[in-house]
Order: sequence, then structure tokens, then C-alpha cells
Amino acid sequence: MIKPAEQARSLGDVVRFHAGHQPEAIAQIFAGRRSSYRALDEYASRVANGLRAQGRTPQQRIAYLGLNSDYFFELLFGCAKAGTVLIGLNWRLAAAELAFILNDGEVKTLFIESAFLPLLTQLRAACPGIEAVIVCDGEGAEYPAWRDAQDSRDSQLERGGDEVVMQMYTSGTTGQPKGVLISHRAFFAQMAGAAAADWGEWRDDDLSLVAMPSFHIGGTMWGFTAFYQGSTNLILPAPDVAAVVQAVESGASKMFIVPALLQALVNDEAAQRAELGAMRLIVYGASPISGDVLRRSLQLFGNARFSQHYGMTETAGTICALPPADHDVRGNARMNSCGRALVGSEIRIADADGEPLPAGEVGEILIRSDAVMNGYWKRGEATAAALSGGWYHSGDAGYLDADGYLYICDRIKDLIVSGAENIYPAEVENVLHSHEAVQDVAVIGVPDDRWGEAVKAVVVRRSGAELSEAALIEFARSRIAGYKLPKSVDFVDELPRNASGKLLKHVLRAPYWEGRKRAVN
Repeated sequence: MIKPAEQARSLGDVVRFHAGHQPEAIAQIFAGRRSSYRALDEYASRVANGLRAQGRTPQQRIAYLGLNSDYFFELLFGCAKAGTVLIGLNWRLAAAELAFILNDGEVKTLFIESAFLPLLTQLRAACPGIEAVIVCDGEGAEYPAWRDAQDSRDSQLERGGDEVVMQMYTSGTTGQPKGVLISHRAFFAQMAGAAAADWGEWRDDDLSLVAMPSFHIGGTMWGFTAFYQGSTNLILPAPDVAAVVQAVESGASKMFIVPALLQALVNDEAAQRAELGAMRLIVYGASPISGDVLRRSLQLFGNARFSQHYGMTETAGTICALPPADHDVRGNARMNSCGRALVGSEIRIADADGEPLPAGEVGEILIRSDAVMNGYWKRGEATAAALSGGWYHSGDAGYLDADGYLYICDRIKDLIVSGAENIYPAEVENVLHSHEAVQDVAVIGVPDDRWGEAVKAVVVRRSGAELSEAALIEFARSRIAGYKLPKSVDFVDELPRNASGKLLKHVLRAPYWEGRKRAVN
């Protein structure tokens, strides 16, 4: 019977623990490579010693630019042992955006996959602080030889607690992205919260599927959860429907996934024919999900339990969860919520002055937990604002019901004010998404000379479906108040989303507000 690394105080302790208790157990599988816990622990020590040999001192930043890989987690545990800080770079960013993060993080060593070498000349020129570049794969691969040339002895340095181990950058939907400082303490707060939940149990034969990007807190924390439990991670380079289906048919039993990928799976003909019975738990989150997609997902993965998770980079992931017991293929009221706070976390709904609001009233969601970030890197004012009063101010609008279930209404900044009425786009989106011809939908506010803002729906039709603007508005008329109805509907082939599946509403809004001094009336 495997045991979780409950006495660990640093991420490095996790691989030390399992290397001592089950050295030959497989820790991770990637592209045919299989690493035992003994090997992963040794690789982490070699990485730590290699970084020290480069002159990297505690709390200096290194970065990884590449798709998901077993090497990413070797670097994470190596940083944990050395006291350095890992930045996972979003590989979908342009060179200028990557350069901003590298310079902002004062990165000294860059690990890079060969697919991104065409960017290296630009990055070198724009980032004079980079002292070493190590190519991870391909014909010119340097990483395996560099790693294996280092001393394998574990220095056993005292690390952990509030010391930062990862710096993850926000998606930067407004202004430049901010570096979120994530400590060892935050990682273990996540593990404590999961341990007390009914979906947090792990079995000896569990195979964890890591499909979401490691530069996203969901991908990294899901991978770490399996390592903490002493289980095996099967790592995919990137989210891909065919690869996910193949992995489940090969025995993957647990995974974290975003609604956009779930939607792609339920619409995939091969997935409909596949044997998906091995999947026992699906954790989903990072963006809202429609009731239709959730019900179809429950049908597709008939043997799996589902758990919805709500959190963000600034909370190192999950803060509250809707457990499997509250999921029903027929649907129920609680499936519109994102569950209750995990053990060790508190949620408060507050008004504009930070004062708590009673059950049922909409306000800003405030969070208090050991999982909350240390702050934003080199952003004192932003940190003070976000952590004001000892609570993390999420910027999300929602309410708690009498039983403590949290219902998300929308981002406060996405609120549409039309004729002095507050309209939360997510409420309208849920209604429109229930139309059988709608595959995807986003609701935004656009300028209106009379009302200030008007509700616009941007819709992706299902393949082969016919749907008009008038028909969709009429469909919604009996389901929501008249002032919430879309005044117009645009049909598009796809909606803009980032690599984690988050809808980029600022991209949708931009053309309608072009030439105006501010993007709100």
C-alpha cells in the first residue's frame, strides 16, 4: 500500500520520501521514458547540483520553455532542492511576450525544447540577463548529458515553508502579466485540502493523466498531486483529444481537464466509440462549464466520478470543489455551483468596501488560505491591493447559498451595466448554451448610445446546425429577464481561448470598443 508524503515540508522531500519507501515504483512516463522514484529523486539532486555549479543561488529564477515533459518535473524538484525558483513559460506566447517574462523574472538559465529554438535568437538579443541556455531534446539535446554529468549526492539543504519554489505568470488579459509567487507551503495546503475530500483518495493502481499545460497551475498541481501520493503520472505533451482517448484506453484512471477539452471529447466520434471505462475520476475547472457539456460528459465517461474545482493561480489551484456526490447525469441545482470551500480554506462574499454580505447576495469572492500566493513579483501595490485585509480579492463575482455552496456569477470586470441594471454574462451564456444548436458561446457588453452597454452574444454553431439571431433570442426570452436578452448575435467559427481554455473576452470586446477612451459606458 503506497503512502502519501505526509511529513514532507518541501517539494524535494516528496521525491526523497518515495525514493526511500518505494524506490522502483514508476513515478512518471513520457514518450516511452519511464522514471522510477529512485531515478526521479536522483535526477532532482543532479539538477540542483548543476544549477549550483552554474552559480545559481537560492531564489534566483530559471525558466522552462517547452511542451509538457518529464524533464519539467525533474526541474521542479531540482529547484526545490536547490532553493531556486522555476518559471514555466507559456509556449503559445510571441517572442516579445516571452522576453518580457524572462526579463521581469531576471532569469539566468533557460531550458528550451528544440521546437522553440527559432525564437532563441530573438530571446537572446532581448534578454541579456540569460547566462546559460540548455536544449532539452532533438538532435542537439544537451539536457540529459548536462544532468547526468552532475554530482548525484543530495545536499539535504533545509528548504520549504514560505520560500518561493515557483513563479507563474497570470494570463495578462489586461496590461503586462504579473508573476505569482507560489511557496512550498501553498503546495502542501493544496494536498491537505484534497486529503479531506471524498474525491481525494488514491489507489495503488491509479494512473494519473497529465494533459493540461505545465505552465498552468492546473497542470503542475495535478502532476504534483500524483507525486505526493506516490502514484504514476502519464504525461502528454499537450492537450489533445485523440491522445487523451488513447491514454484512457491504455488505463489512465484520473485526470484534470478543462471544460473546453471536455466539450471537444463529447463531440468527438472516436471518443464516442472508445472504451473509457478505466477512468475513475475527472477533475474539471479553470473556466465555466455548461450544463449540457457536463451532462454529456457524465454519459460519455459512465464509470467516472466528476469533481468540479474552482481556484486560480493566486491560490495555487483549488479553493472549493463540487464533489462527485453532487453530480447527476439528469442535472440538479447544485451542479450550477462550484461547491464548498476545501478544509483549510475560507470564502467570504464582500461588498465594494470589503464588508461581508449575507447568503444569496452577489459580491466579490474573497479567499483566505495557506494556499494563497506570497504576492506578485516586484509588484508591491498590486500585492497590497490583492491581499488587502488578510484576504485574497479574486475579482470574481458570486454568492454563497445557505449551505455554503459557491455560485460564480462572473468576473467583476466583465459585468455589463445596461440601463443601470447589472447583468452577469455567465448567466446569459448558460441559457444560450442549452440550445441544441449552440456549440460555444460568449456574452459581452458593447457600446449602446441609449443604455450605455448592450448585451451581445458571440456564438459558435454546432456542425451542420442552422440557427438564426432571431431564433436564439426568442429561445432565451422565456428563460431570462428581458433586460438580460442579447440585443444582437454574431456567429463565428471559434472563440478565442488561451492554452488553459480560458475565454479571452478582451479579444472579443476590442473591435466593438475601438476608438473609445474606455471600454465601458
